[in-house]
Amino acid sequence: MSAHIMVDYGSEERQEKRENLYSKVLRLPDLVSYQDGTVASRMLINKKAGSVTIFSFDEGEGLSEHTAPYDAVVTILDGECEVWVEGKTFQVRTGDTIILPANKPHALSAVTKFKMTLTMIRE
Repeated sequence: MSAHIMVDYGSEERQEKRENLYSKVLRLPDLVSYQDGTVASRMLINKKAGSVTIFSFDEGEGLSEHTAPYDAVVTILDGECEVWVEGKTFQVRTGDTIILPANKPHALSAVTKFKMTLTMIRE
């Protein structure tokens, strides 16, 4: 796992500077492309209440074990990965969703190239 990502809990102001995706029909897997040897992302919504980000991971890439201060919902849009939550391993594939609890260690690794949505719910 060579790429590391810090999820930005940043301001709503930055969201307004990006392309307006509101009131459009979106095909989520098409919003971020696969890139060789790395992880790519595109934030769709970033509000005080939470954020929605689309990620693509090349095969073998992932996120090392970490904790987050908020609950997170991960939905696999394409491909397959392994997710670890508090020492338990889960195989997640296209169409699967897993909820990652706040303040609990978790990590993920691409079994194949995969894309996912990450929805962070803030308190």
